Amino acid sequence: MKTLFPNNFNWPAFALVAIVIRVLFSGMDWTSYFAILLSLQQFLLLFNSISYVVPIRYLLGAFMCVQFFIGPALAYNGLDQYQYFHYRMKIPEAEYFAYAIPAVMAFIIGLHVKAGNFRGEIVDEGGIKLFVEKNPKLPYTFIILGFLASILSDFFGSEVAFVFYLLGNFKFIGLFLLVLGTKNIKVTPLVLVIGSIISSSLGDGMFHDLLTWIIFTGSIFAIKYKFGFNTKLLACVFFVFLALTIQVLKGSYRSATNGDSNAAGIETFSKVYEQQNENSSIFSFERLAPTNVRINQGFIITNIMYNVPAKTPFSKGGEMYQIFESAILPRVLAPNKLNAGDKQLFTKYSGIQLREGTSMGLSSLGDAYINFGVIGGCIFMFFLGLMYSGVLIIFSKQSKNYPILILFTALVFYYPIRPDCELQTILGHLFKSCFLIFCLIYFFKKIFLVKQVPAAVVNKPTYINN
Repeated sequence: MKTLFPNNFNWPAFALVAIVIRVLFSGMDWTSYFAILLSLQQFLLLFNSISYVVPIRYLLGAFMCVQFFIGPALAYNGLDQYQYFHYRMKIPEAEYFAYAIPAVMAFIIGLHVKAGNFRGEIVDEGGIKLFVEKNPKLPYTFIILGFLASILSDFFGSEVAFVFYLLGNFKFIGLFLLVLGTKNIKVTPLVLVIGSIISSSLGDGMFHDLLTWIIFTGSIFAIKYKFGFNTKLLACVFFVFLALTIQVLKGSYRSATNGDSNAAGIETFSKVYEQQNENSSIFSFERLAPTNVRINQGFIITNIMYNVPAKTPFSKGGEMYQIFESAILPRVLAPNKLNAGDKQLFTKYSGIQLREGTSMGLSSLGDAYINFGVIGGCIFMFFLGLMYSGVLIIFSKQSKNYPILILFTALVFYYPIRPDCELQTILGHLFKSCFLIFCLIYFFKKIFLVKQVPAAVVNKPTYINN
């Protein structure tokens, strides 16, 4: 648990910020205030960990806090009045947070209870350098494979396309190997890989992958170059600015492109920015308030709690069985398994009727409540966090012989860190990506095995005990 409560965490500074928040927002309910403080702790832990580890656990915790604490707290404390009534919180604040706070904290505790000294998140820089020296062409092979797989994925059905979708992200693993395993930055691969994710995000108007891979790529560069406080602060400010800009503009951008790939691009995005910024700043309260629904997964949870069990009974594990069946088994063995974006299931438990082209997920927190209620849902979330941590621990153990494995944790968890997605899709990504990596290592053991010499240095996150 020392990763959750590190020795050098600056509690006096945290207390000062807590007092300032309480003074500035004296009318805020104590439940929202407590949720914001818990979020602040997770954000600070994430910030401190950058330059030392690939922060999978902290990203999981921070994203959960954004979606289930920050968004709902803002909604309950004034922003709901700017929302369309379908997107407003359906139950009282105290009732919502009475479930959300213990459930999210149970998940976070599950993530850290077996974490040790960041098991599964410490990059063995010495081992990576040895690996790249042994296989100097392999990073470029991964990048080429990634681009080819991304192209080929459009020619297959969903089951096979998902494999190519995973392989498409190997280009990031190749980039990470070049960053950590070589002395100088390889500009061309960097531009190609980052440019590809920018281009695809602008093309389909979906920016989750872009923001997620920016975080992981940034964390790899931070490990390589040991970013200091000022550099990390500037990077975080830039990322927050970018994320807010995307959140405010992406609705207008999608309308401007209207599914036309020829109209999509940075030029259209720039025009939308200029148009939206003409009369008032895009970061004005009036502009930011309606976008809160994009980070407020809590409004779906309130609809679920309003609807279950008053109108729809608890599933008592039935829906969870469907979720694990869909995540683990191929459609050949489970022809009736849930589809990704199953609107019928979503409407059944949330009571929300989705329009054509709109997709929402019940989320892990919602599925936990649907199946097991408040107390059982909290217990499930603890074991879900423990399972994620278990995956990282397995990667940690195997990385002693295969140091490249730690880089693959970004591939495994870049989708599960998004708490707004359906649990069956999250778990499906987790299981299938782990299986793909297992097959890769099993069939190419000699390539990925690194026999290290004592001089190889492991990048230990010493800040924990400073």
